[in-house]
Amino acid sequence: MASQNTFRTAPSAANSSVYALNPDASTHTGAEYDGAYHDDPHDTEYNATSGQGAGSDSPRYLAEKRSAYAVPRVKSKRGLIIAGSILAAVIVLIAIVVPVYFVVIKPKSSNNSAANPSNPTSTSTSNGKPASAAVVTGGDGSTITTEDGTTFTYSNAFGGTWYWDPENPFNNNAQAQTWTPPLNQTFNYGTDKIFGVNLGGWLTTEPVSYAPALYEKYLSASPQPVDEWTLSEAMAADTSSGGGLQQLETHYQTFVTEQDFAEIAGAGLNFVRIPLPYWAIETRVGEPFLPKTSWKYFLKAIQWARKYGLRINLDFHALPGSQNGWNHSGKLGTVNVLYGPMGIANAQRSLDYIRIIAEFISQPEYKDVVVMFGITNEPQGTEIGQDALSRYYMQAYDYVRTASGIGEGNGPFITYHDGFLGLPQWAGYLPNADRIALDDHPYICFDGQSDAPMSSYAQTPCSDWSSMMNTSMGAFGLTVAGEFSNAVTDCGLWVNGVGLGTRYEGTYTPGSWPVVGNCSTWTDWQNWDSTMKAGIQQFALASMDALQNWFFWTWKIGNSSVTGVVESPQWSYQLGLQNGWMPKDPRTASGTCANQGIWSPPLQPWQTGGSGAGQIAATVTASYSWPPAKISNAGAVSLLPSYTPTGTVATLPPPTFTFTSGSSVSTANAGDGWQNPSDTASGMVGIATCSYLNPWIGNASPPSPLCSSGAAARAVPEPLITPSPRRRS
Repeated sequence: MASQNTFRTAPSAANSSVYALNPDASTHTGAEYDGAYHDDPHDTEYNATSGQGAGSDSPRYLAEKRSAYAVPRVKSKRGLIIAGSILAAVIVLIAIVVPVYFVVIKPKSSNNSAANPSNPTSTSTSNGKPASAAVVTGGDGSTITTEDGTTFTYSNAFGGTWYWDPENPFNNNAQAQTWTPPLNQTFNYGTDKIFGVNLGGWLTTEPVSYAPALYEKYLSASPQPVDEWTLSEAMAADTSSGGGLQQLETHYQTFVTEQDFAEIAGAGLNFVRIPLPYWAIETRVGEPFLPKTSWKYFLKAIQWARKYGLRINLDFHALPGSQNGWNHSGKLGTVNVLYGPMGIANAQRSLDYIRIIAEFISQPEYKDVVVMFGITNEPQGTEIGQDALSRYYMQAYDYVRTASGIGEGNGPFITYHDGFLGLPQWAGYLPNADRIALDDHPYICFDGQSDAPMSSYAQTPCSDWSSMMNTSMGAFGLTVAGEFSNAVTDCGLWVNGVGLGTRYEGTYTPGSWPVVGNCSTWTDWQNWDSTMKAGIQQFALASMDALQNWFFWTWKIGNSSVTGVVESPQWSYQLGLQNGWMPKDPRTASGTCANQGIWSPPLQPWQTGGSGAGQIAATVTASYSWPPAKISNAGAVSLLPSYTPTGTVATLPPPTFTFTSGSSVSTANAGDGWQNPSDTASGMVGIATCSYLNPWIGNASPPSPLCSSGAAARAVPEPLITPSPRRRS
C-alpha cells in the first residue's frame, strides 16, 4: 500500500521529458521495460505484469501523452507522399537548425535576464571574431573535461544535464534530474523534496572516519591529534618533507573533486550540505588553523554544484570557542558559545561571521546555488538554554535578512538546528519569519547498543521519526534532517572520537558499558552477504521516507592509511552505491513508511518568502532582544567580557573567471563579496582597556576587574531590537 508520502513531481507535467523517457507499457516487452527509465517507481503504469492499459485509472499525464500522440487517421496514398516530402524537408531543416541553436545561439543567450551580473566585463578590446563552438552542456554518456584536462564520462540515468561555459560562468541552466527544477527555476520547498548528502570531513576535518589518514599519520605525536586544532598543531610542528599545514590544502584538493559532484547528481540527489568552519574567513592570535584556505575550495564547490544543477546548504559547522565541545567544532573540550565566561564574546564574533557569509551568498551570482544557510551546527541547547539560543537565532536572522532582503529569491533559507531540545520545543517560533527551517539530526547509533540483525531495524525510522517530522512541518514549517546515517551501532573507526573506543565492544570512555559483541560484524563490509546489504538498504529507504527532506551523512569516507579500506561503511553513501546497499534511485523510498500521516503540502506563503514574509510582530522581536541578560554557567552578561563594533569587517573574496577570445581577455563580474552596501556596521573586536580570557577557557571566573574605569559601559551594548529588514524587488 502506497504511503501518503508518495508525491508527484515536475516530470508529471504535460511538457516533461518523461514523455521521451518512459516507453508506453502497451508496446514494450518485459526485457525492454526492465532497462528503461521510469519517472515514478511506484506507478502501476510501470508494472510490466499489471496488464493495465489506458483505462480511467491511468495517471493523468499518461492520458495526456496518449492524447497528444493519438493514432493518426488513415490518409490517401497521395496525401502520404506529400506528407512524406514535407516531413523530409522538415527533418533536413531541423538537422541544420538544432545544432546551430545548441552550439552557437543557446550558450550565448541562456542568462536568466539581460541584466544578469554574470555578463563578463571585457578588460581589453575584442577583435570581433566569434568564439569557438566549445561543448558547454551534455547529459548521460557525455564526456566531462575538468580544469586539469582529465576526462570522465557523465553518468545520469535521470535526465540530468550539466552546463558549463567559461565565457558565462554564472549560467544556471543545469538540472540535476528531470524531477528537480533547474537552478534558474524556483525550488518549491515543501513540495519538491530535498534529497541531499553531506560532504563531511572535507572543509572541516573530523577524525571520525571521514578523513582518517590525516590523523593516523600523527598518532604517535604528543599530544595525539583528536580534532582539527591538535591536528593543525601536529602538522605545523612537522618540518619534514610532506609536513606542514599545507597538507590540509592537499586534502581539500583531493578528497572531494568535481567528479564527486557529477556522481552525486547521477545518484538522484539534488542537494549537498557543506560544513564550513569559521577559519575559512579568518583566525585570530593563538588559533592554529589554516586560515582562509578552505574558502577557496568552497568557491570550487559552488562552481561544481552550478555545473551539475545541485543546490548547496552551507552549514556553519565550527564556531570560535566551540558551540558544542565536540571534535567536529574544531576543538574537543567545552562549550564556549552562549555558555561560560567567554560565551557572549564568542557569540558576538560568530554573528559577525554569519553576517559576512550571508552578504556573500546573497549576491545574485550565488543566491540560486547556495540556497540554504545552516547558521550554527549542533549547538548544545541543553547546556546553553533555549532562551539564549532563541535570542541568538533571532539576531542571526536579522543579520542574514539585512544582507539578503525579504522575499523569495532574496538570499537563502535560514536553517536552525534544534539544539537537541527536540522539534516540538520550536513549534511556533518566529511566526511570519521569512524562509526559516528547522534542522534535526536523528541518529540511533549513539544510544543503547544491540546485537539484533540489521533486518530487525526495517521499520525503526518509520516508528521513531515519521511522526515528529510530520508534526513539525505543520507546527513550525520546513523541517529537514540535516544529518542521518545507516549506522545502528557505534562501530567504526573513531566514530566516537580518537581513542574513545565503542559502546558496542564495551570500550567506550567515559562511563562503563557492557560488551555487546565484536564490531567486525558491522565494519567488514567486504564480506557482507546479500541479507546484510538488503537490511541496510531497507533501513535507508525507511529513513528517507520518514524524514522526507534529508541530507545523508556522509557522501564518502576516506580510506584508512593502515588498512587501505573504509572502516565505517554504514556512513558512506558512495560506498553503499558501489556495493549494493544504497538505493540507486532515492524516490523508491516513497511509501516505505505506510500510514504515517504524512504532512501534506504546501507550506504557508510566508514560510517560502511569499505574502506576509518578514512581518514578524514587534512584540515577538521584543521578546528576543539581543543580547540576553544572562547566560548559563556565567551569569549576568554585563559582568562578562564582550566585544565592541569598532573593527574592520572581513569580506570574502569572489572567484576569478577569465577567458580569451582572439586577442581579448575578459573577466566575468563575480561580485565584490558584499550584497548590501547599506550594511556598514563595523566588526566586533576587543576593547583595549578590557580583559579577556582564552575563547576556549571552559569553566572559569570572568576577569576582575573586567575593564578599567569608563570602559565597562562600552563592553555590552544595550539590548538591540532591530527593525524588519527591507524587501528587495
